[in-house]
Amino acid sequence: MPMSEPMRFIDYLRSLLGILLFVILFIIAIPLILVILLLSFGKATDFVIRTFAPAIARPVLWVIGIRFKVKHHGKPYDGPAVVIINHSSTLDILTMMAVGMDKIRFVAKWELQYFPFFFIVGRLTGQVFIKRQKREQAINTLTSTYDRLKRQQLSVMVAPEGSRKHEGIIGPFKKGAFRMAIDLNYPILPIYFEGNNRLSFGGSIMARSGELTAHIHPPVDTSDWSLETINEHIHEVRALYLHWAGVDEESNSRYEILNAK
Repeated sequence: MPMSEPMRFIDYLRSLLGILLFVILFIIAIPLILVILLLSFGKATDFVIRTFAPAIARPVLWVIGIRFKVKHHGKPYDGPAVVIINHSSTLDILTMMAVGMDKIRFVAKWELQYFPFFFIVGRLTGQVFIKRQKREQAINTLTSTYDRLKRQQLSVMVAPEGSRKHEGIIGPFKKGAFRMAIDLNYPILPIYFEGNNRLSFGGSIMARSGELTAHIHPPVDTSDWSLETINEHIHEVRALYLHWAGVDEESNSRYEILNAK
C-alpha cells in the first residue's frame, strides 16, 4: 500500500545524504565510463551498465536505510526480453539500476536528459529517451531501436504505466511495451517492485527506511500474440500485477476514486 507513516527527521536526513551520494557517484562514474568505452571502442557498454548501475544505486539505497533484495520466482531467464516494471515512486530509478540485469537498455522519459548526469551516461550507453506526451513520436523512437536490439540481442526495460504519478496502486498499462514484444518477438519479463510506493510515494524524492524486493517472475510467452488481441494480453498481464500488489480490479478502482477526491 502507498506510504502512510509520516516521515521522520532521520528519514529526511538519510534521503538528503542519499541524493548527495548519488550525485557524487555519478560524477566519479562519468569519466570512468568514458575511458572504458573509449578504450573498448564502445564494446564494453554492457559491462558498464551491468557494473556501474548497481554500484551507484545500491550504496545510495543503503544510505537511505533501504534493504534491497532480488527474488527470482522460478528459473532465471537470461535471453532477450521486454522487461516491464510497476512504476509508482522516484525510488524506481534506483531499484531499476540496482537489479543489475545483463544486456539491458532502459526506456526513460525525455525530461530525464535535463539532468546532466542522466544525459551524459544515457547517451554514452545507448539508453532510449521518449517523449511520453507525443504518442506517435514515442512509438517511432521505440521502433527505431528494433534493429539494434535484435542485432545485439538486448533486452529493454519499460514501465507500462508510463508515469509514476497515476491513480490506483497499479495504473493503467499503455501499449508501447506490449507492441515492442510483438514486433521483436520477445517474451515479456515481469518484475514487480514490492515496497517502493510504501516508502516513497508519487513525485517525492524523499523516502523512509525499510525493505524493498524486486520480484523477477517467469517470462510471458508472446509468440502467439497479435495487434488484434493486444488489449486482451495487456489486461492479463496487468491482472498479474494487481495480484502481486494484493488488490483486485475493484479494489484498485476504489483506490482511484478515493484519491481523486
